Amino acid sequence: MWAPLDLSAVGSGLFISVSLTFAAVVFFFTFYSFSEEKGEQQARRMSQNPVKHEHADTMGIGRAIAVLTSGGDAQGMNAAVRGVVRVGIYTGAKVYFVHEGYQGLVDGGDNIKEATWESVSMMLQLGGTVIGSARCQDFRTREGRLKAARNLVKRGITNLCVIGGDGSLTGADTFRAEWSNLLQELVKAGGITLEEAKKSSHLNIVGMVGSIDNDFCGTDMTIGTDSALHRIMEIVDAITTTAQSHQRTFVLEVMGRHCGYLALVTALASGADWVFIPESPPEDDWEEHLCRRLTETRTRGSRLNIIIVAEGAIDKHGKPITSEDIKTLVVKRLGYDTRVTILGHVQRGGTPSAFDRILGSRMGVEAVMALLEGTPDTPACVVSLSGNQAIRLPLMECVQVTKDVTTAMNEGRFDDALKLRGRSFQNNWNVYKILAHVRPPSAKSGYNLAVMNVGAPAAGMNAAVRSTVRIGLIHGHRMLAVHDGFEGLAERKIEEIGWGGVGGWTGKGGSSLGTKRTLPKKYFEQISTTIADFNIHGLIIIGGFEAFTGSLELIEGRAKYEELCIPICVIPATVSNNVPGSDFSIGADTALNTITATCDRIKQSAAGTKRRVFIIETMGGYCGYLATMAGLAAGADAAYVYEDPFNIHDLEANVEHLTEKMKTTVKRGLILRNEKCNENYTTEFIYNLYSEEGKGIFDTRKNVLGHMQQGGSPTPFDRNFGTKMGAKAVAWMSGKIKECSRHGRIFANTADSACLLGMRRRALVFQPLAELKEQTDFEHRIPKEQWWLKLRPILKILAKYKIDLDTSETAHLEHITRKRVSGEGAL
Repeated sequence: MWAPLDLSAVGSGLFISVSLTFAAVVFFFTFYSFSEEKGEQQARRMSQNPVKHEHADTMGIGRAIAVLTSGGDAQGMNAAVRGVVRVGIYTGAKVYFVHEGYQGLVDGGDNIKEATWESVSMMLQLGGTVIGSARCQDFRTREGRLKAARNLVKRGITNLCVIGGDGSLTGADTFRAEWSNLLQELVKAGGITLEEAKKSSHLNIVGMVGSIDNDFCGTDMTIGTDSALHRIMEIVDAITTTAQSHQRTFVLEVMGRHCGYLALVTALASGADWVFIPESPPEDDWEEHLCRRLTETRTRGSRLNIIIVAEGAIDKHGKPITSEDIKTLVVKRLGYDTRVTILGHVQRGGTPSAFDRILGSRMGVEAVMALLEGTPDTPACVVSLSGNQAIRLPLMECVQVTKDVTTAMNEGRFDDALKLRGRSFQNNWNVYKILAHVRPPSAKSGYNLAVMNVGAPAAGMNAAVRSTVRIGLIHGHRMLAVHDGFEGLAERKIEEIGWGGVGGWTGKGGSSLGTKRTLPKKYFEQISTTIADFNIHGLIIIGGFEAFTGSLELIEGRAKYEELCIPICVIPATVSNNVPGSDFSIGADTALNTITATCDRIKQSAAGTKRRVFIIETMGGYCGYLATMAGLAAGADAAYVYEDPFNIHDLEANVEHLTEKMKTTVKRGLILRNEKCNENYTTEFIYNLYSEEGKGIFDTRKNVLGHMQQGGSPTPFDRNFGTKMGAKAVAWMSGKIKECSRHGRIFANTADSACLLGMRRRALVFQPLAELKEQTDFEHRIPKEQWWLKLRPILKILAKYKIDLDTSETAHLEHITRKRVSGEGAL
């Protein structure tokens, strides 16, 4: 599985084919940006079939790549730099760091240094950019660009990877457009020779977007955005406790001069009372509405108010709305004790999240492929993420659409600005408006919906329950909370739950309703009686594999018990991410970040003691999702999972690989093992094997992470994902109940009346549970096909395993299809 071909397995004929279009970075990576339709950027193919490189590990020989970071820093940039360096070296290319951004490119000298494999070690967990970034005025001048061109030509560099925002990427495109003229001018002035000019006749440019604001059109998530949300939510959680203690109102200002993404997702993830964003200013009488909203929240029993403000918030007339303005309003009108917290640059700092590390690594791999496949006719492109697919987009098309958003806001066309941001931004905004501004109706629907948790606890379950309850109340339903899973349903542990009953639940870990793994089959008689007695018309089950299998049992029970003939909706929530029908489950992101943070500390320990290898066991049952993704995020040397079988020869090859690694300056190792990857090669066995074979070369330690992976506060993604899943499930349930209603009675016995709500690529889809049975390996409690397995080769390449790389399916160059909105281009 993991044989390092440059070591003992050179003659073994081992060949591993890697497709670089694999369902790109963590699906999770559509994170905050799902939509019901696939893709906001509907793209038309413009490239021919790409060339297949028989030997990708030689395609970069004789080529040189430079990588720089420019503009504002963003967590995850280091992961992108590491990806570019290691994959570049893998292909045989020389890779150079350009320190201090474009300023280093202009100044040259020691600012441009050749990178080595070891020089990017221990970069993954560092925030900011270790190669430095600077705002450069010199590069804006032709004289400055002449100096930059000469510095590249003298080193034979004709491939430039720029990691930054739209300004940095626009500068790179200008540089490329002028390249021929710059070389002619340098030859005339004697700065370079004619031969040097011929060797460097064209410059390839590839961009990666590093910006915490997520303000670049054409990509679902920019590098740094998720980490910034982590920093913001840490502060919101801390402020919440003090606000509750003193019954205070807090106004939090977050970054986003021209984009309200951070503010909007923070509001959803924290359950804020109000959010101000530049794309959708409040109505003229917003002061009255805000005060009424805060008063209603307090009347319902809340001891605090949270208001989120983007730094670029404005009213309908373009006048800035500042955090101090809001504080003054609340104090004067309501007399509430109010505080302002401006988060500032703390949002840029700290350790990158697991998502940003994997996103940066994935984009770094794709950037190298794009550069080495580039021709003089290939336009400068941005390596981007659309859903779970890596794509390449013409750089200036993306920049233009991004500018169109600002233009629309400046001209007061705010509806157009929202549309230009894309469907996912609109979805976020619509869910927020429903939860924050729509009141439950006085007229009731007459239907009762029950919500419950089943299986092991997972962070984000409570956010899903909160959303389900509140959206259900807004639909006019009576909401019932079932405690302790199917067992509680059988034992009548049910209570009506209101709006205030789920207050503050978004940030709570675990399951406040209580959850058990018990399946319902043995309780059919009691469950049927409970459903009849409480007049339950629909059941929303939030949980893991037991929720899936338990719901299948309920469907089987319909033949005998008519009371079970009600609509059922399952929302996947498990750290194992092993529920069929969904690429991602609530709780998996939180567990992944917990494992990654622990691995960081362990690596730090190993770096201090030298020559030490750690074996770490993760949860997941037979599903290797956590081990694989944590391996990518933490920079592991290997990750053993059930889905990718391995034998004693593979283990031996891994030991030899680590032995060679100890001869370098990087004298540490990190091995991850999924808890049920192999019944014989246990954690203890692997630990003993490494200890024996590494004797005299390295020490071995083991660490079983255990249930700490199920605990902790949910990440911003799990809060937001749970909130949206709950809202979507209730909307489906309301329609299904009406569809199945006959003369005041509910009878749901069709396959599509019991569904699982899952995320597939970029779409949230309802799939009949009966159909998902065919896609499930029940013995091992995993789906038969798992998208993340296609990401495993990246782990091997970045760990310096010399595998063959098939680039025949790398991302094509696409165009953004632009719709017309009020005479302007829209995404």
